[in-house]
Amino acid sequence: MLEITTAKQEKIALSVRETSQATGLSQPFVRLEINRGNLRAVRPGNSRRVLILKDDLVSYLNKGEKTDEQ
Repeated sequence: MLEITTAKQEKIALSVRETSQATGLSQPFVRLEINRGNLRAVRPGNSRRVLILKDDLVSYLNKGEKTDEQ
């Protein structure tokens, strides 16, 4: 299973920039996947900031992964 780690401390959510850095995906692609509904993201409170929960990111990245059961 894929694990996402960040340099500073353990976070439960990542910004679009942090998601891009952690995965190697470009920021525009991350935003596109959010807009397509493929990657779940939240906007806390009334802010413009977009956050991706680590669990949602791991699920997104593991979607195409084959398992032993298949």
